[in-house]
Amino acid sequence: MTIADSRRSCAVRSRPPSDHGIEGERVQPTEDRLRTIPLFSDLNEDDLGRVAAWFMVEEVSEGHRLTPEGASGYRFFVIEEGTADVLRQHEQIATLRAGEFFGEMAILGADGRRIADVVAATSMTLFTMFGTSFREMEAAFPAIADRIRETLEERLPAP
Repeated sequence: MTIADSRRSCAVRSRPPSDHGIEGERVQPTEDRLRTIPLFSDLNEDDLGRVAAWFMVEEVSEGHRLTPEGASGYRFFVIEEGTADVLRQHEQIATLRAGEFFGEMAILGADGRRIADVVAATSMTLFTMFGTSFREMEAAFPAIADRIRETLEERLPAP
């Protein structure tokens, strides 16, 4: 097996931290899975492999609260499968679907806090990345960072 072949396989990682309420083994997404996400669809095979190395695949069940409003945020999420409801002050303001992302506001925002709850409306498959890896991705792929910032600007609540 070549290095490229091993990078494309799902490498099993250690179990996720128990405080996230997520069960199962952690794996990295393959380049093919990552390519289905619009944010990454223009990347070549090598760049997809580089980005995939920063992510872990996580499965969550319906009703799982992924981000609590007001909490510090250290993870960026991309939805591969499923839907999530976005709630601000217990009122639903949006629904996120496969191919969309969230968590960028806390990482890129001034105070690092979540501005909404995000709750799994269905069982979900997510690609998650810690903030330090997000910063590496941001530096290595400025076009992706620009697209994330554009989405952030669209999502900001009115003053």
